[in-house]
Amino acid sequence: MKVSEKIRLLPHSPGVYRYYDSEGTVIYVGKAKDLHKRVAQYFVDPSRLNTKTRLLVSRIADVQYSVVDSESDALLLENNLIKQYKPRYNILLKDSKTYPWICITDEPYPRVFLTRRLEKNGSRYYGPYSTVMHARGLLDFFYSNYPLRSCKYRIDSDAILRKKIRPCLDLQLGRCRGACTGAVSIEEYGEWIAEIESLLKGGVGDIVRSYEARMKQASDALDFESAQYYKEKAERLQKHYSRSIITAARGTDADVFSLVFDGADAFGNFLRIRGGAIIQSLNLGFKSRIEEEKAAVLSTFIGEIESKFGTLSREIIVPFLPDVQMPEVKFTVPVKGDKMALLELSAKNAREYHFNTLKQREHTDPDAFHRSVLEELRKALAMDVLPEHMECFDNSNIQGTNPVASCVVFRGGVPSKKDYRKFKIKTVVGANDYASMKEVVNRRYSRMMEENPEDLPQLVVIDGGKGQLEFAWQALCELGIQDSLTVVGLAKRQEEVIRVRDPYPLFLDRNSQALKLLQQIRDEAHRFGITFHRSLRDKASIKSALDDIPGIGPKTAERLLLHYGSVARIAAANPEELANFAGQKLAGRILRALNPGLFDND
Repeated sequence: MKVSEKIRLLPHSPGVYRYYDSEGTVIYVGKAKDLHKRVAQYFVDPSRLNTKTRLLVSRIADVQYSVVDSESDALLLENNLIKQYKPRYNILLKDSKTYPWICITDEPYPRVFLTRRLEKNGSRYYGPYSTVMHARGLLDFFYSNYPLRSCKYRIDSDAILRKKIRPCLDLQLGRCRGACTGAVSIEEYGEWIAEIESLLKGGVGDIVRSYEARMKQASDALDFESAQYYKEKAERLQKHYSRSIITAARGTDADVFSLVFDGADAFGNFLRIRGGAIIQSLNLGFKSRIEEEKAAVLSTFIGEIESKFGTLSREIIVPFLPDVQMPEVKFTVPVKGDKMALLELSAKNAREYHFNTLKQREHTDPDAFHRSVLEELRKALAMDVLPEHMECFDNSNIQGTNPVASCVVFRGGVPSKKDYRKFKIKTVVGANDYASMKEVVNRRYSRMMEENPEDLPQLVVIDGGKGQLEFAWQALCELGIQDSLTVVGLAKRQEEVIRVRDPYPLFLDRNSQALKLLQQIRDEAHRFGITFHRSLRDKASIKSALDDIPGIGPKTAERLLLHYGSVARIAAANPEELANFAGQKLAGRILRALNPGLFDND
């Protein structure tokens, strides 16, 4: 049966569909609220599809489907099939890292430890945790507040009676109560484990209230020692978990999802909130080979978390609605208040994960990293082409002396120092930054138009505000190339991007790689210009100090500087040594000129 005929027979029911190529390989798995409508969208009008999706459709040789009872079932089945088949065109998890879990073994005296392997042996696992530091911090807290055993022996009544296990140093140090000797009962040890599991599930508030009730009960019975014990336990719990509790969201139970998109890549963060405390946090990366709606990526993220952790919270806080509905689950898109604060916290973690991933890519795949940064900059500035070739101009003068300008060049997102250029201002008198900028831009691109017009940059950055940008724009207009490139200004005060004829500045995210690239090229232009200006200023000071002395020409001044290294050393030279080098008469003239007042009595 042909694919088109199969599509006409698809039911109007929720389910999962699978596309196969001519070799029988699954190339795409998708979910749908209505299988017939969803699959038909790919074939009714292919011209409406983007290039990558049309390529997918051209390779479809067969369609299979599975009907399920609800959208949530379709989401879970889709997630499982993607993991099973790893289709070429699906959203795939980019991060294959194994995250740490806290394991509580199924034993009479359970062990509590960190692991990256999940085994089906009756043990309970809590996590995963995005960082091993977080998990180790919890373990350290548990072991410092509960006398748990750290040994790996299997301890039961038989081992205790037969004294098979020799007590270790932890018992002598008071870190362990000696479960191996029977000094602590299974029931009492089980109470500690129950409290630890409650803490891992976010029940810190219930345990603190329990300790406070016991403290009051002991105090009423005049058992002040026990009352102090429970007071200290409650205080330690509150102190430790106060760092994990979102003050504005106390008592909140919810799951929070956020996503940051970067082209075909997406970076997600998941937070599980119980009683206002973060008990789980996980970052995941996604990559799609075809253009997917943001809602579909979010649904995939939610399905992955549900497959890892099981049942989700009754309330899920999201930045936008997913393309799936789930029974007994309320999706909340907050705009303000406590829940908005939780969403912003999750988004901050997603942005940080995105940033760290890019930084890793900078070292492992620098070409891909720089290209992604340029793509981010292109989108931020609404450019039609990638700014592969960028140039930045900066003026430099101090109190109007030795006015100069610099032009630095970046190619492929990195400095191209062989293309750097420096300019002495020729036509402008005094410290006029606006006119100087116009002169330099005109000189730079008029020469480029004569020698190599194909090498015009895609982006020109002006170090300055509206004034400098306006005069640079005038120079480009006079040359007739204003439509061939994009020109922006970068003001230092607020790091705002100034655009031509736009009264409102553009503020890029302070942590964005696009802004960091603009700052880098701006700072490089400033450094290059200052260095050039200082060299001219130093030469000018040397010339005025030596060239005003009668009898010293350029060659003599050069020989003196090469021999002594600086004008200051010449001024402090021994008269006899200087006389041997330049003659007694000239030496005296040099010392009198460089040390005014010292030889007045001669």
